[in-house]
Amino acid sequence: MSPTPVAGLKVLDLSKVLAGPLCAQYLGDMGADVIKIETTGAGDETRGWPPFRTGTAGESTGTVFLSANRNKRSLAIDLRSEAGRVAVQRLSDQSDVVIESFGPGVAKRLGVDAATLRERNPRLVYCSISGFGSVGPMRDGKGYDVILQAFCGMLAITGERGGPPVRSPFSPVDQATGLHALIGILAALVERSRTGVGTTVEASLFDTATGFLGYFLQGYWERGTEPERPGSGHESLCPYEAFETRDKPLILGVANDGLWRLFCDAAGLQDKVDDPRFATNAARVANREETVAMVRGVLVTRGRNEWMEALGKVGIPCSPLHTLGELSAHPHTAASGMVYEYPNERLGPTRAVAQPLRFGGERTSLRRPPPALGEHGREVLRGAGYDDTQIDAMLSTGVIALPSSAGSASQG
Repeated sequence: MSPTPVAGLKVLDLSKVLAGPLCAQYLGDMGADVIKIETTGAGDETRGWPPFRTGTAGESTGTVFLSANRNKRSLAIDLRSEAGRVAVQRLSDQSDVVIESFGPGVAKRLGVDAATLRERNPRLVYCSISGFGSVGPMRDGKGYDVILQAFCGMLAITGERGGPPVRSPFSPVDQATGLHALIGILAALVERSRTGVGTTVEASLFDTATGFLGYFLQGYWERGTEPERPGSGHESLCPYEAFETRDKPLILGVANDGLWRLFCDAAGLQDKVDDPRFATNAARVANREETVAMVRGVLVTRGRNEWMEALGKVGIPCSPLHTLGELSAHPHTAASGMVYEYPNERLGPTRAVAQPLRFGGERTSLRRPPPALGEHGREVLRGAGYDDTQIDAMLSTGVIALPSSAGSASQG
């Protein structure tokens, strides 16, 4: 049996795009019953972001959506309508957790804000995800990953020395904000187990991006000068970056003086071990250009695989610069269980990245593939106390949307 450490937890996911959906997906991976609330038109906008996974019937779904919405049920509902608002409020009455990422003031306007829902359900843990948080002059600002990378100075430290800024393309601010939200929710649930009362949790892209920069800011405050863009390197370590070999590049991670001595022995640089310019990491950082030039000069004399074997044999951290394809095909990836394939009736066999945790030595598993828009609307509303006549009325008036295969009560 796959581990389900939060089985029985009921989560209402009102969020969209990446941070909130990823947080809710991880709760779903761990066994929570997650209901994803989507608009009746296009649903979560990442459904329409290329590239797409296209099924045999021609249905296409954005791969970003597929990456962050497994183990959820989908209800497509118009929250702007009174009937839609009442239905979602009734679902929140049954929930342990609500996650939302609406723009400033939108949740209150829709009647799904923390004050409204927690008055109805005091045990509710209500998590808000925003761009800049609820306090400060930027609290009404719109937040996207690249905007916060720019605003918080991340783009000032990415890229090659002397070159232009380079966005970190895997949306680290969004993804880590989802993880911070998850941490906060789990902590609030522990607190609720003691007090019997829920609370609010706030996570923001601004807080996450600023938190990422902790040791950079500490260094800036001490020096009073901005760091240079380090490329693949590290301002506090040397040599610790990408180097060309005779054929293919590798990453070398000489993170302390013991590793430096081992590297010099493996690379035939024994005469440099005690040279005061290179003997300590601080000295190597101070003489970075000389250090890097010396290491570069020796690494280009042999091929990457030859260096990988020689350096690995004496315990020096190093790695090839893999592509995504090479990572996907690597034996360790397969053995780790971090990538797996699952059956999907709509889209055919589909691969996914697992939750990066093990419980009792086992990974969590997929119980539901990412849903079609509104796929579970009828069963979700039945669970909230609606009968099929009421659901059909909501469908006919456009309050909810169902896939064509689930349009009538007899099919639901």
